[in-house]
Amino acid sequence: MRSPAPLKPGETIAIIPTARAIMGEELAAGIALAESWGLRVRPGAGVGRKHFQQAGTAAERQADLQSAIDDPSVRAIWCARGGYGTVHLMDGLDLTSLKRDPKWVIGFSDITVLHNALHRIGIASLHGQMPFNIASKSALSKDTLKAALFGEAYAVVSDQQRMDPVAGIATHRSRPAANRMGHCEAELIGGNLSLLYALRGTPYDIDPRGKILFLEDLDELLYHVDRMVMNLRLAGWFQDLAGLIIGGMTDMHDKNPDDPFGLSGEEIILQAATGTAYPVCLGFPAGHIDDNRALIMGQTAKLSVTSNGATLSF
Repeated sequence: MRSPAPLKPGETIAIIPTARAIMGEELAAGIALAESWGLRVRPGAGVGRKHFQQAGTAAERQADLQSAIDDPSVRAIWCARGGYGTVHLMDGLDLTSLKRDPKWVIGFSDITVLHNALHRIGIASLHGQMPFNIASKSALSKDTLKAALFGEAYAVVSDQQRMDPVAGIATHRSRPAANRMGHCEAELIGGNLSLLYALRGTPYDIDPRGKILFLEDLDELLYHVDRMVMNLRLAGWFQDLAGLIIGGMTDMHDKNPDDPFGLSGEEIILQAATGTAYPVCLGFPAGHIDDNRALIMGQTAKLSVTSNGATLSF
């Protein structure tokens, strides 16, 4: 796996909306943050453009992303926001120039499509906060993003005593025994559960064997979560992992609260990992939560899960 070169002050980061529409004023905080790091910011042509829900037609959005991929002066591509629609760009998207000259692609949620695609060609990418809503995210969301982009060694520490129920990461505090202790070192893969499920059987499917799998999701019916996880389980995804990290499983709910499914999102995933022995961490600070720390997908990382919490070191 190849990692893009660390960014340097004065280099250019392009902000590209690959999915849902976004207006220029919604990027102000993200642009200011990147500029405070000494970077030049180049908003893509899709900023301010709207085609129904999305930032242009599929062809327009693909052209915007392709331009940033192929421009040697652009050293990182910061996806503007998630939503839905990045998958529309994949048919015909040419990643050849990234094989010659890797550059950081940053985002999460719907951007899992790009993380998978880059993993398939051996290029590391960055699962991290996008410019949209970045002002409301934790300081560590921004600090870890900077550390990853500028090539600094860092660790994401999930401390049981610091979990915040309001932020949607209370599983350590409420069920600390669900963590499975252990240590491993392997490539980190994964991202948004719904997208990983949707990419099964496509050229952008991934093989999790021997790797640390990270999962997160937002606003899903619990029986839908179970259906997706069962697909992964029956495909053998949970059998030969090096480790399993469950991030924010945020706003999961029942279609009818009076007739509950009976398991939380975390419990559904834990049930799928029954009978295995690798380390497992719940409530990890990444995903659709305020404390959305940066994770380097494809890079070898060290996971340590102890009675005090979990540490993922890059």
